[in-house]
Amino acid sequence: MGDPRRPRKKYKRPKKLYDAARIAEEKELVKKYGLKNRKEIWKAEAKLKKIREQAKKMILHPEKQQDFLKRLASLGLIKNDATLDDVLALTKENILERRLQTVVFRKNLARTIREARQLITHRKIKIGGRICDVPGRIIKIEEEKEITKK
Repeated sequence: MGDPRRPRKKYKRPKKLYDAARIAEEKELVKKYGLKNRKEIWKAEAKLKKIREQAKKMILHPEKQQDFLKRLASLGLIKNDATLDDVLALTKENILERRLQTVVFRKNLARTIREARQLITHRKIKIGGRICDVPGRIIKIEEEKEITKK
């Protein structure tokens, strides 16, 4: 099976590792969002896949749809009046926009997206008075107001 102490992978590599079109697209995303490596894109894709699978299951359970949509709205991925079609239309860019690193840059706490990552890893960013050193953390709407520089 596997070592139970070892955490499970949170992403899947692409089937074709050397696909020129995919590599060019990922290169642009790495540059735009200041990512460390392509693995972070693959993690965003895995999160998106999981959200889409949940949305497809919600079609059969309309009583649970409101809670699901409310949770995604609190993460800032969709608007408050969105439907399941809007959830299925999400892209990996939507998820990358909600990362702490991108939010810090968009709030002008850092001059560049790379500087935002450095501030976070050097423990200079607080969320609600608590230090957060994870650049890939997905930020909720209410947490966004509480982000400050140390």
